[in-house]
Amino acid sequence: MSFNTFGQLFRVTTFGESHGPAIGCVVDGCPPCIPLSEADIQPFLDKRRPGQSRFTTQRQEPDAVKILSGVFIDETTGRQVTTGTPIGLLIDNVDQRSKDYSAIKDVYRPGHAGYSYDAKYGLHDYRGGGRASARETAMRVAAGAIARKVVPGLSVRAALIQLGSLTVDRSRWDWAEVENNPFFCPDARAAAAFADHLDAVRKDGSSVGAVIEVTADGVPPGLGAPVYGKLDGDIAGALMGINAVKGVEIGAGFGAATLSGEENADEMRVGNDGKPRFLSNNAGGILGGISTGQPIVTRFAVKPTSSILTPRRTVDRYGQETEVITKGRHDPCVGIRAVPIGEAMVACVLADHYLRQRGQVGETPAWPFR
Repeated sequence: MSFNTFGQLFRVTTFGESHGPAIGCVVDGCPPCIPLSEADIQPFLDKRRPGQSRFTTQRQEPDAVKILSGVFIDETTGRQVTTGTPIGLLIDNVDQRSKDYSAIKDVYRPGHAGYSYDAKYGLHDYRGGGRASARETAMRVAAGAIARKVVPGLSVRAALIQLGSLTVDRSRWDWAEVENNPFFCPDARAAAAFADHLDAVRKDGSSVGAVIEVTADGVPPGLGAPVYGKLDGDIAGALMGINAVKGVEIGAGFGAATLSGEENADEMRVGNDGKPRFLSNNAGGILGGISTGQPIVTRFAVKPTSSILTPRRTVDRYGQETEVITKGRHDPCVGIRAVPIGEAMVACVLADHYLRQRGQVGETPAWPFR
């Protein structure tokens, strides 16, 4: 198995390489009769698209998605809807520059997957990283746009909350601000500081990492399963599957280790609607691997881009010691474009667990539980 598919009922299989003719995916398990067109998918791809600011790679890819299958015009409404069959999606690659990599095709770039691919397969596609390139994640974003339509009332949003050592001030958090700056940052003052810092990093030919926070609202209680099907486990696995991600936390995450039992436990009361109300959300909306109905909150850390202009010591595939400088078009902070990717992966996991819950239990038990 090559493990290019994730999900159980809502299943996504991606294919293609960074410098191939196209990238694509097949989304299987999407319920029928859900309105779907390219216009529903494209806005999410546009958020991830390269070349939109000086802070991302200048590779110019329009990332225009085509729906190849799995949709049909509903004659009663005149709208294009899903049919319940596999949805094929395709994006053409139009701005590859493979020659940028020809000088280093036999040299391992520190921090890249070239060595590990050779160790596993005996060869690797050196052109932009091939299958290991973040180019593949465009198809995850496309699949995530479909996933958002599967769970009624679901809203998934993400923001970049740390760039290098600089962090946002949560007292100034404004979701509207996320769309007003190239960092998807919820703090306008922090975004300005990010810009100055990343300009200096770019000038030095280096790179920095980032931390992204994803929040999912409208998640019904009951999604997930005990032990081996935990919702938080699947979310963590999905986020760790994003290129360059090195850490994931849910809710208070690693910070929970510094809290007392009294501080960490999310106390409960009955709300005005007669339903349980949590007084805090250190659990990140998940208890025992099952959603509580609170917002699901997760964060993931993205390492600095490994392609930099600073000479790095390495070896080539023939066993000779050497140095490498990576030229070409690269993100000085790959974490910026990871924001919509994180949203998409969380949406896909939630869609999958929503369909699992519906298939196993049907209607969620009504409160109060008698």
